Amino acid sequence: MLPGSPTPEPTMRLLLSATLLVAFTATAHADPGFANLQPGPLAVGWKTVQQYDASRTYRGTIDAVTGKALQGERSRPIQTLVWYPARKGGEPVRYGDYVRTEATDEAFELTPAQVAAQAATARKEIEARLGAAPAAAMLAQRMWAVRDAAPAAGKYPVVIYAPGVGGPGHEPADLGEYLASHGYIVIASRNLGARTRMLVPDSEGVDTQMRDIQFLLSYARSLPQADMTQVAVAGWSWGGMTNVFAAERDSRIRALVSLDGTREPEQTRRIDPHRITVPWLYIQRRPSTVSELSKAGVETSFSLLNEVAYADVRQMVMYPMRHGDFSSAALRLAQPGYFQEYSRAEVEQAYHWTARYVLEFLNATLKNDAAGRAFLARAPIENGVPRHMASIQHAPARPGPVPNREGFAAALAQRGFGKAAELYAELHGRNKAFVLTDYEINNWGYALLRQAGNVQDAIAMFTFGTTLYPDNANLYDSLGEAQEYAGDTAAAVTSYRRSLALDPSNVNAATRVAKLAPVQASR
Repeated sequence: MLPGSPTPEPTMRLLLSATLLVAFTATAHADPGFANLQPGPLAVGWKTVQQYDASRTYRGTIDAVTGKALQGERSRPIQTLVWYPARKGGEPVRYGDYVRTEATDEAFELTPAQVAAQAATARKEIEARLGAAPAAAMLAQRMWAVRDAAPAAGKYPVVIYAPGVGGPGHEPADLGEYLASHGYIVIASRNLGARTRMLVPDSEGVDTQMRDIQFLLSYARSLPQADMTQVAVAGWSWGGMTNVFAAERDSRIRALVSLDGTREPEQTRRIDPHRITVPWLYIQRRPSTVSELSKAGVETSFSLLNEVAYADVRQMVMYPMRHGDFSSAALRLAQPGYFQEYSRAEVEQAYHWTARYVLEFLNATLKNDAAGRAFLARAPIENGVPRHMASIQHAPARPGPVPNREGFAAALAQRGFGKAAELYAELHGRNKAFVLTDYEINNWGYALLRQAGNVQDAIAMFTFGTTLYPDNANLYDSLGEAQEYAGDTAAAVTSYRRSLALDPSNVNAATRVAKLAPVQASR
């Protein structure tokens, strides 16, 4: 099994619908949360939104499990859980209220009786695992969030959370409340498969969850509180890998958090490391030994974390934690015998510091907070982390232009388009996969000419194209058009004639030479 493998922890299968509704009176100050997490200055609201991604189907005409004919909505269901800064007041939910949402993760049409039946079944499973009293205590635990509370005034950064394989939308409930109390909006949905409840950990599974992330990003735009200029994506296990795929393709994402994210070379090799340029916090369990990796048949020749050179990467190790411990939903269901070398208290303490580092990282990257930057710059022990619990390595982003199309364009804007040839040689030397075709250069030149109205930059781009592709008749023809547009008739005639020499059938070049050459000769 690869480190951070997508196989779900056994405890995750027990996180089905269950709840215990107990009357209580809210106090003025929230108690510490799971793993002794301390609430921030803001009250927390929580809401569940049942919506469909109409651009994708989830159900076919036949039920994939029962084989029976299906009717009704076929679009992909995305039950969305949102934690957000709220106005004070109201009664906080119990943990069982979060767990109860699993009943409708993919079936919005369930009746209250059907939801209750699933809750009763799940509660029996949890009781069988933990015992009746511990199960009741867990489900009855008072949380910080108030259901459907009025949002607090102001704008707040957005964090999209991607669960592990089969993970429910409430997987980040503790982390979501913690971040919301410190001024973040946290949004999550169940990691459903492409067509069934359980996701298959393959390439289609990657693309499925990545599109869920993008759907939630688009949904976040509808929230008046959301500051869409400051967006991060976090995730555990499989979700801690698919969020990197999302960051590769979606420039709205400004920061990445991976909690023991899956390192599946077969999948992560698909990611262009030069397109990962945002700050990345990767927190993992104790590293496997060489012997353990060998026995598991793990490929060690490739690590995306090592390939990403143009992102500021912090890789942290939490030694007391195992893979499932990064999900508080799974950790809550751990039996006493699960804890071996480290006690439950030590593991929960490590979870506490994991959440704290996530908060400080987000403060530093999304809020440009000096205290957050200082926290990250210090050694864990200087921040109060117990000795031998954690270590961290920092790999600053490599300076200079990123060797891809976006980096090339940004550097041209700074250095001038006349430097295109030398700059391209520099970036291509760093990344052989960065190649501009003659077609791309030609389109780029015309975009400069027609969209930006910058004829000199267009001439420079076409000139660069003829340098890179000296036998391309079309690029010389395009260069001639730009020079003619700029009023440089002599240069235009020279370019058109070169195009004709390379392609005598070029009607446009022949026509322009016939018209411009006599004019040039008369001067």
